[in-house]
Amino acid sequence: MVTIQHFMDGRFVPAAGGGLLDNVEPATGRVYSRLPDGDERDVEAAVAAAERAFPGWSRTPAIERCRILLKLADLIEAESDALARAESIDTGKPLSLARSLDIPRAAANFRFFATAILHFASESHATDEAAINYTLRDPRGVCGLISPWNLPLYLLTWKIAPALATGNTAVAKPSELTPMTAFMLAELCCKAGLPDGVLNIVHGLGGRVGAAISAHPRISTLSFTGGTVTGGQIAAAAAPRFKKVALEMGGKNPTIVMADADMSRALPAAVRAAFANQGEICLCGSRVLVERPAYERFVEGFVATTRALRVGDPLEPGVEQGALISAAHRDKVAGYVELAVREGGRIACGGRAPPTLPERCRDGFFFEPTVLLDLPIGCRVLREEIFGPVVSITPFDGEDELLTLANGTDYGLAASLWTRDLTRAHRLARRIAAGTVWVNCWMLRDLRVPFGGMKHSGVGREGGLEALRFFTEPKNVCVSTE
Repeated sequence: MVTIQHFMDGRFVPAAGGGLLDNVEPATGRVYSRLPDGDERDVEAAVAAAERAFPGWSRTPAIERCRILLKLADLIEAESDALARAESIDTGKPLSLARSLDIPRAAANFRFFATAILHFASESHATDEAAINYTLRDPRGVCGLISPWNLPLYLLTWKIAPALATGNTAVAKPSELTPMTAFMLAELCCKAGLPDGVLNIVHGLGGRVGAAISAHPRISTLSFTGGTVTGGQIAAAAAPRFKKVALEMGGKNPTIVMADADMSRALPAAVRAAFANQGEICLCGSRVLVERPAYERFVEGFVATTRALRVGDPLEPGVEQGALISAAHRDKVAGYVELAVREGGRIACGGRAPPTLPERCRDGFFFEPTVLLDLPIGCRVLREEIFGPVVSITPFDGEDELLTLANGTDYGLAASLWTRDLTRAHRLARRIAAGTVWVNCWMLRDLRVPFGGMKHSGVGREGGLEALRFFTEPKNVCVSTE
């Protein structure tokens, strides 16, 4: 059984207190590795290492930082099979998804930001004939990076890459539920020649390690992806010390299908948006809103497609739906389905654990893809994030009702809109309260664009120049020309 360790100052070390946590494989329900039960002592040691490394790394020429990060991207690609298998075992997601999405994106994150820093130009302004102003972008120091369990390496590298590219050092905390690929990434950092202390990875529970990172007086910058409640706690801990904070949190995203949509594209995309990664993606379209003339036909096709999804051992070829992350999360998802029925909804398909599973997976945390109909407007199931393979389908009449429904939650992360009328698409996209609006597509990502949410979905933006700006501090220099 593998024993994971912290990564600090270029070395692998156990927890200061010596404790270990069990790491459970969701598909089997069995412990398959252990990780350090870190605490504030480990965070303090990691911060000290990051502080020692900061002067040298921040003065390292951008082209050299670029070279090291590109080498790291190459190593991720070379180890993609091992990383994908580890990600599948750790999360319960299908191995095919880890191979096609998670690991390629992790390499792409490093490759993109490694080269982006070479094109991150200063601004300059001439003040009539009296002066020239130019803006420097300095690294902020030690950054705290807290990432979630649903896309572990994908989202951890989404934070590490821009933080390091801009000359910062980092203390990163992966989820205690999915620590394996962060451990493997640390090994690759050593092979890539990343200087000691530039990246430090501390494992452990969020309430101890995450809280210590959030409140640490010498961590200047915090980037968090995870649940809205936890994000609020992090913001509260950071506020008294005026830390710079980016929070990417939950979503209750609408998939909007107009009657004129190309159903041959909209229907399979809506199913994918609902159930990709077992619905455990903040961008999943968990509310499908269908214009009434197309509603009955759409529901029929959606339910039939959902029933055909193959649920099973995530390591087996052809499996489309794996296990949920934990028994507690599976029970939470099941509880929301029960609530939907109490609120007046109807289960069109799913709503239970699969009746048959491979012997290896008999104690795993599985739940069938579930479609809910006839839910009353304003009910909890239509407003609260479930974060599992559960989707509601609701009819609407006209754009005003559509916008009321689409914007009728506390979240505002993403939306997808399906229509042949691009004039309407542009009009609606401006009025939908979401950080990202996809038109006739879903999860089509470009690393150059800003990413983040409105309302309870988050504060700040990641991606592209927004990430480089977030991890740097602007300084204006005014030079008199007289």
